[in-house]
This record gives sequence, structure tokens and C-alpha cells, in this order.
Amino acid sequence: MNLYNMRKLQIFFLLIAATHLQAQTDSSKMQWFSDAKLGIFIHWGIYAVDGTSESWAFFNNQVPYSKYMQQIKGFKAEKYNPKEWADLIKESGARYTVITSKHHDGVALWNTKMNDLSIPKMAPAKRDVLTPFVNEIRKNDIKVGIYYSLLDWSHPNYTGFRGDSSRYKIKDDTLRWNKFRQFYQGQINELTLAYHPDLYWFDGDWEHSAAEWQSPLVREKILSANPKAIINGRLQGFGDYETPEQNFPVSKPSNGNWELCLTSNDNWGYRPSDHNFKTPYQIISIFADCISMGGNLLLDIGPKADGTIPEEQVHLLKELGKWTKQNEEAIFGTIAGLPQGHFYGPSTLSKDSTVLYLFVAGTNAQNIYLKGLDNKILSAEILGSNQNLMPQIVGKISWSPVPGLVYFEIPETAKTTYMNVIKITLDKPLKLYRGKGGFN
Repeated sequence: MNLYNMRKLQIFFLLIAATHLQAQTDSSKMQWFSDAKLGIFIHWGIYAVDGTSESWAFFNNQVPYSKYMQQIKGFKAEKYNPKEWADLIKESGARYTVITSKHHDGVALWNTKMNDLSIPKMAPAKRDVLTPFVNEIRKNDIKVGIYYSLLDWSHPNYTGFRGDSSRYKIKDDTLRWNKFRQFYQGQINELTLAYHPDLYWFDGDWEHSAAEWQSPLVREKILSANPKAIINGRLQGFGDYETPEQNFPVSKPSNGNWELCLTSNDNWGYRPSDHNFKTPYQIISIFADCISMGGNLLLDIGPKADGTIPEEQVHLLKELGKWTKQNEEAIFGTIAGLPQGHFYGPSTLSKDSTVLYLFVAGTNAQNIYLKGLDNKILSAEILGSNQNLMPQIVGKISWSPVPGLVYFEIPETAKTTYMNVIKITLDKPLKLYRGKGGFN
């Protein structure tokens, strides 16, 4: 058996062992993530200098690689104030944040010892810009997530460079590939030792298999140093939760935890030409849908090269924060709400399922109703106000066990800019009628 086949066999056994390890994962470590509901994603890198597409600009031949990389000479971060960033994230109501430590272009924001391609060594900023942010976030008692691109289109030992070219095939040069694996695993180890991330947010795994990435080994090393760490679902099957991107799922992505990562406009990084920002109402309504299905929202912002955050994104986070503060009991620490068909809108439940929260567009006073609620309602109120609501039971037949419809009339005085939350306290844990009506 040659060396290459021996190595493949070793990796095969590692995959089996790691799969078993993953099955034995302590589910309690996911509790903070399940309760957190809201995270803020930060894409910051040299692409902010010219406002190009992050890494993809040269990969897709939109600009020459050399021109793209010249942006590092303009990355000054002269107005960067990590405390202001951390305070804004705290104000938004977010319970965790994820920041890019290195995107696909290979430029590290921290002072990596694995190579020289970093902001401290090559940009006029001349300093580690990752560490002070992590320190400020920790002061705010917010969980720290580190984004790291497994692939590195700038590294000479990586297999690919652009979408239409490649350097070599792994089977033809395993020594070179092993050198690259030592490099990227070395960087992950640096991040682990320096920051002890609560969450590792990997990206770029699609270009290689779990065996080629040594995904089980990466997971094992992370958890041996940081047993409570959470790993996202982009490690070729060796993560802890799913993370759909941009496209909102119609049905729940999995039986476990998940998050939707979403841009605040149409791009991840700073693009001065992109003015297509989502409105606070759109963000809030998408967020409500996420938590209604037991998921999280990871909302992205893209700071400028000088370290300031665009005004539109500051506005979004501040407005989001006002709403989350008023309605926090219906958001944080809740579980997924009603199944589809019982209420035409998002909903959540308290962990003991005795309190139901309904999310209703706040701009129109209207009647809303519930179907199949087989509980007695003890009280109903609009969160953040002194307004109580009186339920009206419609269509209940005395001799039938099928519950009637429960109507609530929301008064004109309850109109609000974004979304109202109706808090309904039940007599016992939620019980739903799921039948077809009739005499059953």
C-alpha cells in the first residue's frame, strides 16, 4: 500500500471516529445558541477599500487579482473604534456576533504567525484589528464567533486560484496539499488559543471533501481545546447546526438548531454603490419568522475601510434594538411557536409552553384569529403597553370537542411602526386540535 492510500485509510477511520464523537456531543452546549436568537455578522476586510465584492471580485474575473490585492495598501482603519462597534451590537439586542478573521482572499485581520498576509504586517493600519474587537465584545457579555475561510485563494499551496483555473490536483501532489493543511490548521489553532471562540463560523468548505479537509481532525482539535465550542454547518458535515444563506427557508431546515445569515443590503462587505438596504420592518419581520421556526437570525453589516459603520446599518441596528428591548420576553429564550395553519403569522412559546406570543404587523389595526387552540386563555395583552385584549370564541359547538376560532380585535390605539407582540397566557401547556373538523 502506497503512502497516499495509507493516508486515505487513516482519514477513513478518523471520519468514523469523529462521526461517533459528533453523535455523543453534549447537547447542553447548544443551549445558549438556542436562546440567543439574534447575532450580528461583520464582514470587514481589504475589499472595503474600493468597495469590491469580497474575494469573489478576482475569483470571477471582475477585477485582476493584482488590482484587488492592492486594496491592502488603502486599509487604514484610522477611525476604527471597537468599543463603539461592541456598544452598537449590544444596543441591537444581539446575544452573539461573528466577525471575519480571514476571507477567501487570505488576508488575516489578526497577527498570524503562519504567513505575512495580514493587516498588521501589510496594511497601513499596522495593527491587529481583531483582538480589540473581541475584547470589547467580551466586556458586553456577548458570545464571540470567529468566521474563518478554510479555502485560501491567495495561498501558493492551495489548489485553486480563480473560478477558471487551478494549480494542481491533490492526488498529484499530496505533499503540497499537506503543507496547506498544516497552514490553515495552524491558523485555526492560533484563533483558538488567542480568542477561545464560543462559535467557529467556517466557510469555503465546498471545494473539498471532509476527508481532504480533515474535518473530523479539525473538529476534534477544536473541542479538545475548547469543549463547549459550537461549530457551524460548513465543515463538510462535522458542524453543530445549519446556516442557510440569504434565502429564507419555507420549512424548518433541520430537527436541531439553525440560523439564517442575511445581508442588510445586497452585499456582505461595504459597497458604496449598494443602497438597497432592507427596512427595519423587513428585518424585524424576517427575524420574527426565524424565531417562529426555532431558528436564529445572523444579520450582517459591512464596515468601511476606515473602521466606521455605514449610517444605514447603524440605523437598522438601533431600530432593531428598540423593538427587541420592548419585546424581549417573546424573543430570547423562547421556543418555536405554532405549526403552520393555526395562526397566519409568526409566533413563539415560553419554554414551558404556557405562554404564547403572536407577532402582528403593527401598522394596521385588525382582527386576528387562532385555529385549534384547545386551551383556556387566562389573559391576553400587547407587550410594552397597558392594553389588554378580550378573546372572542367563534363557532364553538357545545357538544363537539373541536375548539372554536379565537378572535382578537386589535384597537387602533395599538398601531406601531413595526410589529406588535400579543402575549397570551394559557391555563396549561399548549394543547392543539389537529383534526379535520366534523364530529371528531
